Amino acid sequence: MFKKILIANRGEIACRVIKSARKMGIRTVAIYSDADRNALHVKMADEAFHIGPSPANQSYIVIDKVMEAVRASGAEAVHPGYGFLSENMKFAEALEAQGVAFVGPPSPAIESMGDKITSKKIAQKAGVSTVPGYMGLIADADEAVKISGEIGYPVMIKASAGGGGKGMRIAWNDDEAREGFQSSRNEAASSFGDDRIFIEKFVTQPRHIEIQVLADQHGNCVYLHERECSIQRRNQKVIEEAPSPFLDAATRKAMGEQAVALAKAVGYTSAGTVEFIVDGERNFFFLEMNTRLQVEHPVTELITGVDLVEMMIRVANGEPLPFKQEDLKINGWAMESRLYAEDPYRNFLPSIGRLTRYRPPVEGTTHAGGIVRNDTGVYEGGEISMYYDPMIAKLCTWAPTRGAAIEEMRVALDTFEVEGIGHNLPFCSAVMDHPKFVAGTITTAFIEEEFPDGFHGVTLSDAMLKRVAAAAAAMNRVAEIRRTRVSGTMDNHERKVGDDWVVSLQGTEFALLVRADRGGATVDFKDGSTMRVESDWVPGQPLARLLIDAEPLVLKVGRITGGYRLRVRGADLKTHIRTPRQAELARLMPEKLPPDTSKLLLCPMPGLVVKIMVAEGDEVFEGQALCTIEAMKMENILRAEKKGIVAKINGTVGGSMAVDDVIMEFE
Repeated sequence: MFKKILIANRGEIACRVIKSARKMGIRTVAIYSDADRNALHVKMADEAFHIGPSPANQSYIVIDKVMEAVRASGAEAVHPGYGFLSENMKFAEALEAQGVAFVGPPSPAIESMGDKITSKKIAQKAGVSTVPGYMGLIADADEAVKISGEIGYPVMIKASAGGGGKGMRIAWNDDEAREGFQSSRNEAASSFGDDRIFIEKFVTQPRHIEIQVLADQHGNCVYLHERECSIQRRNQKVIEEAPSPFLDAATRKAMGEQAVALAKAVGYTSAGTVEFIVDGERNFFFLEMNTRLQVEHPVTELITGVDLVEMMIRVANGEPLPFKQEDLKINGWAMESRLYAEDPYRNFLPSIGRLTRYRPPVEGTTHAGGIVRNDTGVYEGGEISMYYDPMIAKLCTWAPTRGAAIEEMRVALDTFEVEGIGHNLPFCSAVMDHPKFVAGTITTAFIEEEFPDGFHGVTLSDAMLKRVAAAAAAMNRVAEIRRTRVSGTMDNHERKVGDDWVVSLQGTEFALLVRADRGGATVDFKDGSTMRVESDWVPGQPLARLLIDAEPLVLKVGRITGGYRLRVRGADLKTHIRTPRQAELARLMPEKLPPDTSKLLLCPMPGLVVKIMVAEGDEVFEGQALCTIEAMKMENILRAEKKGIVAKINGTVGGSMAVDDVIMEFE
């Protein structure tokens, strides 16, 4: 077995590889850029080597710099993780030339399957059903428009060397095809160093289901069942699960066998993933093969018990697979929520800054008998950089059934504390409670269809609101009692705590009576119903774990004037607890209106101005492209919300903008 492995990556995947290597008794070597000098993967590794400036194209994807670290460290093998150089044939060849093992497939397999154009041609020759498209190289935007028209809109414009949703656009007309081609090519060049683009038919109402394969150097190849990855935003996966709630045994077997046949056809070894589009009739079409470990591999590990990173290392060491296809059964159900540094209230735009609080749920077996796992590459006090992918962590849960796994995820998301940046925890919580997701009737259009106007928080049901109101009243009672016990009070000024309160939240008021005792509090509502609240929460704690009528409830708690900011199940509630008289007076108070920004184009995220498409004095129309902002390796085109005339442009091409900076003003 190898004695030392270098991980040619960063963030959570580097940390993930280090964990398996450490378990196997293998020393690890990290590489890092300027921005990652204090990163978690650097702290976890046995050794670390600096490889350059912060931008990935000056550090993590520069083969010569990574090879210098390999030579200096004396590593016998390199695990590439995902992204960066993981599917770069030249990198694999450079390692082979140095006699260093590449923990991945052989370079010919990377060449044939890692390139999406080539892999489609091979799949077609192998008799695999593929989506209609144009496999040749596309010279310019005009040719892209012509090809798109021939295929028939809508079309998917994709980077040949792409992945992770980068270099990918859907076009519904000629204008979008021309615009999408240019943005896809720019993103592909900056992220992968390869600006080749291809175009294929976009299958409407599809499911994205992928098969995990694993092959050794002795001709053995197995599939470890499927992952459902249909919950996507901008073609980037957000929620994954294994197995899929849609597949039957026959379809699962057919997809698995086809994936294995494709892997064998190109002499594949190591872990790989064959992605399919599946329609409503369970017809499946080959999409692409990722010749690397997938981001969402933990859900497969949870339902099979196989450590995929360990298997990749053992295969690279020449060992045969220790199991056969018939040994790989599906055990239970697993969910994964990707925690991104993206603000869902700002249309999921990137958010950077310092993690002032980062407290994931406790990993391991839960009280309900499930499992919680959190793969992460950050820590409290660390910074989220603008230079890399915005993923912070992958929160996973396992349970014997899908319903139980969803419930475990709901509690885990409520328990996860992240402060200092915008993040998508509320959105993940909203998905877990969505009726279509719970029923398993989802497609890749789920987010677009169910959140057409973006995410604006969750409106809790009346029953859930009542539970939160009872919790807030009981918590307020604890805080009030504590305030009566403050030392140094004046004589003859004893503070009395009443029992009658009015809790207002989400536009609803609950008049109630709180009867406290040593074990908790009994809350009597005016409608005659009663709830029992038990908790060990004390004022100042940011997380409250309660039992409401013996059912668990977890609230994130922040103090506001006259009450609490409570966050639960994707809802962000300003909760006020008042005496009846205070509540009566509060109803008379005028509401403060937000400022009018309708004549301003505000920067929705921190980033760089790549392009400004208009000039001062220009008349613009609704939907017209105004400028392009680049952040987290993604280009974002900002458009006019209504007709108007540009009065002033404050932004400059190449200049950096902060959130809510005014890019341009309108008359």
